[in-house]
Amino acid sequence: MSSLNQRAPWRGQISAAGILIGCIGCVIITASSVYTALKMGALPWPTIFTSITALVLLRAAGRTSLNEANVTQIIMSAGSMVAGGVAFTIPGVWMLGLGAELSWIEIGGVALAGTLLGLVCTALIRRRFVEESDLEYPIGTAAAETLMASRAGGATGKRLFGSMAAAGIWCALRDLAGVIPAMIGALPIPGVAFGIYNSPMLLSVGFLVGGAAVAFWLAGGLIANFGIIVGGSAAGLWDVANAQGIVSSLGMGLMMGSGIGVVVRDILPAAFRSAHNGRRDDDRANAPARAFGKLDRSVLSLFVAAAALLVCLVLGLSPIACAVVVVLAFVTTIMSAQSVGQTGIDPMEIFGLIVLLVIAALGESDQVRLFFVAGVVAVACGLAGDVMSDFKTGKIIGTDPRAMWIGQAIGALIGCAVSVAVMCALLNAYGADAFGPGKLFVSAQASVVATMVSGIPSVPAFVLGLVAGVALYCLGIPSMMLGLGVYLPFYMTLSASLGAAVKIAYDRVASIRNAGANGDATTNANTGTDETSHEETGIIVASGVLGGESIVGVIIALASVASGLLG
Repeated sequence: MSSLNQRAPWRGQISAAGILIGCIGCVIITASSVYTALKMGALPWPTIFTSITALVLLRAAGRTSLNEANVTQIIMSAGSMVAGGVAFTIPGVWMLGLGAELSWIEIGGVALAGTLLGLVCTALIRRRFVEESDLEYPIGTAAAETLMASRAGGATGKRLFGSMAAAGIWCALRDLAGVIPAMIGALPIPGVAFGIYNSPMLLSVGFLVGGAAVAFWLAGGLIANFGIIVGGSAAGLWDVANAQGIVSSLGMGLMMGSGIGVVVRDILPAAFRSAHNGRRDDDRANAPARAFGKLDRSVLSLFVAAAALLVCLVLGLSPIACAVVVVLAFVTTIMSAQSVGQTGIDPMEIFGLIVLLVIAALGESDQVRLFFVAGVVAVACGLAGDVMSDFKTGKIIGTDPRAMWIGQAIGALIGCAVSVAVMCALLNAYGADAFGPGKLFVSAQASVVATMVSGIPSVPAFVLGLVAGVALYCLGIPSMMLGLGVYLPFYMTLSASLGAAVKIAYDRVASIRNAGANGDATTNANTGTDETSHEETGIIVASGVLGGESIVGVIIALASVASGLLG
């Protein structure tokens, strides 16, 4: 990091108030991220949400520094990617009935080893992928724009926390009081989970993802459920059970193919271009190492050594497997940085699967340890994507890299503890049978990992999906969303589609209001009807809704565990 030795600036960007707010927020965001990742099979990036929240809370404390707010939101959001890496892999152990071979210490070892490797890698590649590249990092850029807008004052804060409260109350009435039904419009279609899940969180996911991406999500769901399951069964091509195996294999292939497509289309060409530039680029790539002081290098070396010891001693991998995991974790985090920089998408579990397959090819046959490998790499890649986006935000608004890296380290380490605690709480509250396709916690990504470890129901369908996923992504079609629609239960797809429809209607109404203002600057200033304000309001409310339900869901689970312990 070029600024690692410039000690004066970064100290002024980290405050006790910011750390306190960030740590409290990190606990809440990480816990809700575990719940969201397991429940939805996806993890919307929390950076915009945490940026707004940090601004609101710091302003309430009388602090207005954008850089301080940026470091605070970094602490708040870092744990979410650790949560995603764990939630996208480890539940597969329970799906295969191997829970007796897994302890909370080992889950903690996975989270901590991946975190340490992710932090080291981001420190080494920051200059190359942020300072010296033209990668857009759309999430980081959006966060910078949000912070610079400085609009998170009273009205915005009310919208944010008001929507959180409303969604939380709705969740409590549904899951705790039983006043609101969980499913609406369910139909008895063989093999198809048809209905609308009464979930504000799902609606907000569809709203935030947007119409175009959700359209492919819906298309995948229609093809899988009404094309393959209903249509194929009616035509006598297969029975419902076999159709479901074909659908799950096809969906997994499409999702994994999309991850490979990221490598083929986005990462490899950039790597070849860099290689053809010769020694000059090599020197530039090595520049970060020369920027480290002795203390910095010692800390990073200690992190690598600690991660290796965790992989060997706690997770039980052989020294050779450990060395391969450490080396390939660095390779995949670079791939993650490239992917996030270009697309804003971080297929962390796909990178974990790649390393898992390498370790399996080397002779590691213990299924639980293969999950450990995928988990370590997924956590490292998830954290790398988040860190690099934050570095991009900092570059735009002038936050010191050291301050951001320290913030990431604080948030990620808290995220390790919280992720493990919430995972164990949910397991104790609902049991291992609650995880998997069609269950309370769909855990789509973890199911993909479990299937890769245990065996694929339909190899031809998986291969077809794999090839199609790569080809479609290279053609600019979001095959990850298509695969998600194929794989997930249809009620989730339908519910998210309604959220996207709300977004389309909301944008249409905003457009009409803008046109009605007729370009009157005074009217716009007085009513706040400009396009940007409408867009920000929608994001704020949707983010609050998502956060409200996920937070209350975690609270209900924790309360269930507590009541069980008390008798």
